[in-house]
Amino acid sequence: MPLRLAILLSGSGRTIENLLDEIAAGRLAASVEVVVANRGDVRGVEVARRAAVPTHVLPRGSKPLAAWSEEIFALCRAAQADLVVMAGFLQLVEIPTDFTSRVINIHPALLPAFGGQGFHGMHVHRAVIARGCTVSGCTVHLVDNEYDHGRILLQKTVPVLPDDTPESLAARVFAEECLALPEAIRRFPSTS
Repeated sequence: MPLRLAILLSGSGRTIENLLDEIAAGRLAASVEVVVANRGDVRGVEVARRAAVPTHVLPRGSKPLAAWSEEIFALCRAAQADLVVMAGFLQLVEIPTDFTSRVINIHPALLPAFGGQGFHGMHVHRAVIARGCTVSGCTVHLVDNEYDHGRILLQKTVPVLPDDTPESLAARVFAEECLALPEAIRRFPSTS
């Protein structure tokens, strides 16, 4: 049985595009059943809608975290998602008991380094270069109720080159993310 995915996103949609491409090519036995975005003005929403995936925009606004998280996971339940994938979702959520160990995130660094609130996108790559690291990469991890904290499932590394810019490092890390996330998803059994 293909794994039923719910995707949470906040941005450009490059990660969902990669997953949809992997599914279409037959390299990932999964289906994207629902997309939930916390912003409506992002390309990721357009990507999901063009792919005819049911898409919901749920900004948190002034809602309490618990109530907003419950709205998100109600949509995941309705879609009968086996696995929830944070694909550039830049918000903390509370994971309900029935989704414990069923929510994963891809982070553009080798956790536990360069993780936590505020460490996303170019902020991460700038920090890696500023620190003088010689290796970076990406991490797929289980999501718990803290930023970038859950159990690490998979990591891929890339060298940090002497002439790297945040943009050149980001491109190399993202290429590994495109391999790591589908690989981690393949490891999850279908619960349908």
